[in-house]
Amino acid sequence: MPDHVSTSPNETPLNPDGYDVLVVGGGNAALAAALSAREQGATVLVLEAAPKALRAGNSRHTRDLRCMHEKPTSVMSGSYAEDEFYKDILSVTGGKTDEKLARMTIQASAQCVDWMKRQGVRFQHALVGTLQLGRTNAFFLGGGKAMMNAYYDAALRCGVQVVYDAEVVDVVIQGGAFRNATVLRSGNRTQVTAKAVVVAAGGFESNLQWLKKAWGPTADNILIRGTPYNQGKVIERLLAAGAQSVGDSKEGHMVAIDSRSPKFDGGIVTRLDCISLGIVVNIRGERFYDEGEDFWPKRYAIWGKLVADQPEQIAYCFFDAKSMGKFMPTLYPAINANSIAELAALLKLPVQSVVDTIKTYNEAVKPGAFNHEILDDCKTQGLKPEKTHWALKIDQPPFYAFGLRPGLTFTFFGLKVDEQARVLMKSGGPASNVFAAGESMIGNILGKGYVAGIGVTIGNVFGRIAGRSAAQRALKSEPTEDVPQEAARHVVG
Repeated sequence: MPDHVSTSPNETPLNPDGYDVLVVGGGNAALAAALSAREQGATVLVLEAAPKALRAGNSRHTRDLRCMHEKPTSVMSGSYAEDEFYKDILSVTGGKTDEKLARMTIQASAQCVDWMKRQGVRFQHALVGTLQLGRTNAFFLGGGKAMMNAYYDAALRCGVQVVYDAEVVDVVIQGGAFRNATVLRSGNRTQVTAKAVVVAAGGFESNLQWLKKAWGPTADNILIRGTPYNQGKVIERLLAAGAQSVGDSKEGHMVAIDSRSPKFDGGIVTRLDCISLGIVVNIRGERFYDEGEDFWPKRYAIWGKLVADQPEQIAYCFFDAKSMGKFMPTLYPAINANSIAELAALLKLPVQSVVDTIKTYNEAVKPGAFNHEILDDCKTQGLKPEKTHWALKIDQPPFYAFGLRPGLTFTFFGLKVDEQARVLMKSGGPASNVFAAGESMIGNILGKGYVAGIGVTIGNVFGRIAGRSAAQRALKSEPTEDVPQEAARHVVG
């Protein structure tokens, strides 16, 4: 294969002399890196595997980020201190986090909103209501797609080159340093050189073969909430070239989504937020977990794995007319009937088992003052498992239900990094010019579990760090001379 393959007349030409910084990926972390590198004066190329209409990866489906702040702001109420933020991370990860990197992310999150506003991102006023997020999270006006459109507009204005339909299929690492990448465009392979590279191309959640290797037959019933373009190929190449890994390939941000959702790209509108207001049963009509364990933003991300562990990887949430309208609306309407027996039959569940389960649950519900904005005293007694908060009897028709499937947003297995976002190598120390941000390295902070909005926060913080670090490395270094192909460690795609 020649070093450079000419592009077709309709393709954006690449600079044959290379770039200061190459950014692999096109989402929140990638654009934060590209913009930050450009701010340092570097020439920047962004390679996005998706077409323009589907650019921005999973970031298209986001809506908010979690931020530390000491006092109320125009977009968040109250205060959210570093120690509370870190405590929330510990509560979902069970301690599987790098405290130094986690606290660094939390501290840097205080500047996220202002930096994003400078790029043109607009925010809503602080939320009120039952989500308990107005104090901890800032919400983008128009959601993740609007945020990413602002980023891309900012990149265009400042001279960042973006190429779509450009999949990185090969990398060359020599002596712990990035040399070049091979990009697949319209069936042709083009070699791109850069003085530094930022890997921000997501995890491997859309690589069904890799998922099956990690999960076994269970993977067949997992739906992918996000982009089908996150294949994990660049992570795979770097690991083969000697990079250190972090995280468990079976851990990820997996939530319960509507069982009618598409295999890929259903996004946030398929997520079901009704669970804490009802009860959940498996295909045997049996409950298996406490639906009211904690506030929903701290527990919604455990339900995907809980459902994945059930027979046939499916479950059903039942609730009644009292709860309808008290949770975020979804893409698909709830299935409803005038009796529990009729509803169970519609869902093809064992009718008597479901009827008995709900009867037993109703009998265990103790009187209390229902308040979905606090950890209230509405609970069950004598039930296994108990429902510890927001336990209301399911007794007012019509009755409703949703089918639940595990919906995987992104995986946590990826590249180990240091505080400068440098990729660490097995041979010891960091790679000299290889950096990572976003879902490609999120496992450094999230060993398991998830708390609402933190993915965007990690992507923004480490994107900015990686872009700045890569630009500083590139601008201080002289162009490297060509290395004979046989002398390089070449990871074939």
